[in-house]
Amino acid sequence: MKNIILASTSTLFGQEYLSYLLPEVTLLFKGIEEIIFIPYARPGGLSHDAYTQNAAVTFATLGIRVKGLHTFTDPAKAIKEAQGFFTGGGNTFLLVKQLHELDLMQILKEAVEQGKPYLGTSAGSNIGGLNMQNTNDMPIVYPPDFTTMGLVPFNLNAHYLDPDPNSTHNGETRETRIKEFHVFNDVPVVGLREGSWIRVKGERVTTEGSKNSRVFLQGKEPYELSTGSELNFK
Repeated sequence: MKNIILASTSTLFGQEYLSYLLPEVTLLFKGIEEIIFIPYARPGGLSHDAYTQNAAVTFATLGIRVKGLHTFTDPAKAIKEAQGFFTGGGNTFLLVKQLHELDLMQILKEAVEQGKPYLGTSAGSNIGGLNMQNTNDMPIVYPPDFTTMGLVPFNLNAHYLDPDPNSTHNGETRETRIKEFHVFNDVPVVGLREGSWIRVKGERVTTEGSKNSRVFLQGKEPYELSTGSELNFK
């Protein structure tokens, strides 16, 4: 049974790393002694070791050990033997590139679909969708494939921002960019505002957190989905 959290962000403004998610993370990894952290998104160019240590400090408060996937000589074997996973945020292009080039995307997908708990934040959540084409990140590297794990039957736009009617900025809003995507693609997109996440338990997929989520479907007006609602696009 799938057991997944895909969160918009790891850190809310003015709070500590993962603090707003810790009650849910505790339940997600209940009974787990050690997880693998996937640091490949490397926010701000942070080293794999430093990024893994950030996660390790937080998970130590839950009595859970953290090992970085980059430290294993055989990362595919490590994924297959792991108890659970956390993929942090950063640059989605970089994360997807590394997972594909190391032939780990499908292996990770299979492990999670077999029931191993998975936590993703930001870029780590984006790879839970069908593809990475709704990321906000700059294409600093070129992945061989935009396809991601498809743990849920839609794409995510993490850090979703609503249009600001008082803004003098002339660039595209997130809503505009997603509508541009739907000119050429029929994949549903869920905009995750800060403080919100997707919860997957088996085949049941719900929106959770402190904010509503915004749903975009090709050829239809976007709509709001309140926290606790099931995502079925009917």
